[in-house]
Amino acid sequence: MTIETRFDSNYRRVLVAARRARQLQGGSRALVHSASNKPCRIAQEEVDAGKIAYVKTDVPTVKPLVEDRSIPILAS
Repeated sequence: MTIETRFDSNYRRVLVAARRARQLQGGSRALVHSASNKPCRIAQEEVDAGKIAYVKTDVPTVKPLVEDRSIPILAS
């Protein structure tokens, strides 16, 4: 598990900002001064300022083993 401050993709940046926006809506204080009152915009500014970090776990993705590759027929 590592604490990351740089983002490896824009997708992760959006996910982190969205989670931070939910925290702001729940009553957390902003870490930067912003002209906006919107939690989403404040969260984006906090991410851009480098005030937000995230934890990256080192859990490998495991695909389930499929014995039979045929398409199952569901009876109704």
